[in-house]
Amino acid sequence: MNWLTNWVRPKLSALVARKEAPENLWLKCPGCETMLFHRDLEANQRVCSNCGHHMRIGPRERLEHLFDEGKFELHPLPRVVADPLKFRHTKRYVDQLKEATGRTGNSGNDALIVASGLLGGRPAVMVLFDFSFMGGSMGIAVGEGIVLAARLAVERKAPLIAFPASGGARMQEGILSLMQLPRSTIAVQLVKEAGLPYIVVLTDPTTGGVTASFAMLGDIQLAEPGAIVGFAGQRVIQDTIREALPPGFQRAEYLLEHGMIDMVVKRHDLPATLARLTSLLGNHPATPDQAAA
Repeated sequence: MNWLTNWVRPKLSALVARKEAPENLWLKCPGCETMLFHRDLEANQRVCSNCGHHMRIGPRERLEHLFDEGKFELHPLPRVVADPLKFRHTKRYVDQLKEATGRTGNSGNDALIVASGLLGGRPAVMVLFDFSFMGGSMGIAVGEGIVLAARLAVERKAPLIAFPASGGARMQEGILSLMQLPRSTIAVQLVKEAGLPYIVVLTDPTTGGVTASFAMLGDIQLAEPGAIVGFAGQRVIQDTIREALPPGFQRAEYLLEHGMIDMVVKRHDLPATLARLTSLLGNHPATPDQAAA
């Protein structure tokens, strides 16, 4: 009976066994609760085809749709001390960094990606936060990345475009993290002193020290629909002032209505909008192909 038990029975069980579908094939839209097939969602840049809700998107996926023909160059961040304070809470900080790197694949890039390429036929430099890497928190590595991007923009005489998505300063680096607020502000000033455009596209969420520094210093402030933008959280504000907050508070549309930002732009319209703005704000020479056209 061994051959029946060991060979035939497993084969029959495999034939009739119910195959379970992976859990991530369908995603529910947070806006309208429509079930969306993952491939359709990715093809639509993680925007709900039913209600237009903008879900969070990774920096690399975003870059493919921003630069001309999806071509761009990534610039590794300068090496920094990984754990200057030897911080430990429930886990060691170095272990948290390793886990975040393994989960996101951002080896050597921390929570920030610096990229350059052509936008509307003209050179551009972009910095994009990865919220999935420790909540996009800003530490020394992120500060170094912003300085790198600013210097690169000045060197190439290109506009600098920032896509923040962050919970703020990284507490595991203490005062060294807070020092990145003035450093990033000075980096932006380098770009402006060179007479180059600096544009910010606020994405969901942009909060804390990032909002209190470079994220609100753009020559033009854009935001994606529905993005949460603020310094402190709604609950903290409400508990402090002991008043109910108005509907839509801290959302991109609320900020536009109250003059905090200039435009709310849908994700699909960002490449054309940014190309138009950089063309208007800076007298950048076109590429040979564009000049011939």
